[in-house]
Amino acid sequence: MHLRAAHVLIAASLLSSVAALGQTMSQLPSPGAASLPAAPAGGWPTADGTVLLPNFRFGTGETLPQLKLHYLTLGTAHRNASGHVDNAILLLHGTGGNAHSLLNPVFSNVLFGAGAPLDIQKYFLILPDDIGHGQSSKPSDGLHAHFPAYDYDDMVRSQRMMLDQMNIDHLRLILGTSMGCMQSFVWGETYPGFADALAPFACLPVPIAGRNRMMRYMAIQAVRQDPAWLGGEYATQPVQGLRTANELLLIMGSSPLQMQKQAPTREAAEKYVDTYLKRTLSSTDANDLIFYCDASRHYDPSPRLESITVPVLWINSADDYINPPELGIAEKMVKRMTNARFILLPISDATRGHGTHTQAAVWKDYLADFMRSTEPKN
Repeated sequence: MHLRAAHVLIAASLLSSVAALGQTMSQLPSPGAASLPAAPAGGWPTADGTVLLPNFRFGTGETLPQLKLHYLTLGTAHRNASGHVDNAILLLHGTGGNAHSLLNPVFSNVLFGAGAPLDIQKYFLILPDDIGHGQSSKPSDGLHAHFPAYDYDDMVRSQRMMLDQMNIDHLRLILGTSMGCMQSFVWGETYPGFADALAPFACLPVPIAGRNRMMRYMAIQAVRQDPAWLGGEYATQPVQGLRTANELLLIMGSSPLQMQKQAPTREAAEKYVDTYLKRTLSSTDANDLIFYCDASRHYDPSPRLESITVPVLWINSADDYINPPELGIAEKMVKRMTNARFILLPISDATRGHGTHTQAAVWKDYLADFMRSTEPKN
């Protein structure tokens, strides 16, 4: 991998934390969802699945002899009179997360139960581990810094290929959080009409630039300049660089109101940071982090937003430091999609900064209305 690409990758690593930090503050979310401790699954009856994609070719021209994609499912696939699955929903996790991320009780317990918006007695839920995440193929499996430099286009294309192998040619809904939010926009443009509706939560459909990119770049450089990084071929994790990167990510994904409530004294604030760093540093692989953070480098759905004509429920929160509302981007972009609604959730005791995307109780009523309004007419 070229040095320049490596720089970008590292910067990306920082970003991953950011997205994941969006999860429940009370659980001290890690910078990358992958670093998050496995959230209790709430007893949900998940089933594991794996597809193997031979000779997968990435946008860079690199190939893997075999790309492994792992996923979880809940519920039962229903086939209509024509034999097509008509109740499948794709749930996409954030940067650094995995298929288990959205089994977090603050998400799953609110949405998956009887009569809930994503009731598993009605819908067939599919939760993939994206490329570079969870049990899917990733740098830490052995290729390290020589793993193909994947991006969101590769991730979305591999998800489509996974669905093809599952004999699913249509989706009732794609709901994505953070990185999954951005992938939802990519899905809408790359495969128009494949899903009846899109629900992107916690992102913007524009290139990652400005303060967002600056903070990522600072985090990336912190890792890259750690002597222990060794161009990605480290014997031990570059702890000092990862520490600095994770500190930046902690701030990026933070919720000032919640952090003030949880750490109202100097002692509590310092203990919060120490606990957070201890956990994230013990559970994050630097190469994985670099790659999944860099995956956003080509992201820019803005030129083709008009091609998204299916209903869109797009939700951000006012305390999201990564996607700050003062940029005014969402209000401009939503007008370019013919059937889209943008909701900005006000700051409250219930919001959690960027992590509000996982706090389903805050926005479940909007999703419930959206599911009813987009119910296919038979």
